Amino acid sequence: MDSGRKRSDRRKLTYFKSRKNDRISFMIEYNIYCDESNHLEHDKAPVMVLGSVYVPKDRVIMANLRIKEIKQKHGIKPNTEIKWTKVSPNKLPFYLDIIDYFFDNDDLHFRAVVIDKNELDHGKFKQTHDQFYYKMYFELLSKILDPQNKYSVYLDIKDTRGQEKIAKLKEVLRNSIYDFDGDIIKIIQQVRSHEIQVLQLTDLLIGAVQFLNNPSTKSLAKKSVVDRIKQRSGYDLSRSTLVKEPKTNLFYWKGRDAV
Repeated sequence: MDSGRKRSDRRKLTYFKSRKNDRISFMIEYNIYCDESNHLEHDKAPVMVLGSVYVPKDRVIMANLRIKEIKQKHGIKPNTEIKWTKVSPNKLPFYLDIIDYFFDNDDLHFRAVVIDKNELDHGKFKQTHDQFYYKMYFELLSKILDPQNKYSVYLDIKDTRGQEKIAKLKEVLRNSIYDFDGDIIKIIQQVRSHEIQVLQLTDLLIGAVQFLNNPSTKSLAKKSVVDRIKQRSGYDLSRSTLVKEPKTNLFYWKGRDAV
């Protein structure tokens, strides 16, 4: 009977070792590049957008190189930054090529949270705008994070409070997913967008979402970029997609969602 129990214990041990090795073998390490638009409470912009482009870490170098190649194809210096504010008629072919590259590359994924600031009522929920900001960042990233994988999160430098925001965001995210040892979220740090091509994609994509939600802004070139994103994504970009949408994932927050 003892020998039978020992054999059973050995089988169980072998099984759990196998399951652990399976998790290790299927683990993917991702880089998440985050940016934000009109995130201040009183900047008079009606819509706030938080967005991220995420990609397997071992595909980042190739993605950065390919974006530089597209720049060179259009006579643009590799270190020239891709920005939504730079979309113009003479640069339109370049920006359409960049959008096509994003959709042609299965390793690149985009998620954004869109907030109508007219619906904000921080007093009702006994929170500050900063607290709301961190909740929205959690909303942005929580649908991306998978405890089977590992993540490095990079945010574009915005203001002098950057390090304070990074420390708080790290605390909020790790506590929310019980990642107290940093096994899932390895790092969260600030970077300069002009140094990372993939981060520039985030600026472009959230700019397009922002433009769509601001009817007062007029630009035929920018509308053409938005139309290309609609065409390639299959979405009208004006409402939330399914939570599991893997390529172009949007969440439109409403005040009634009570965060």
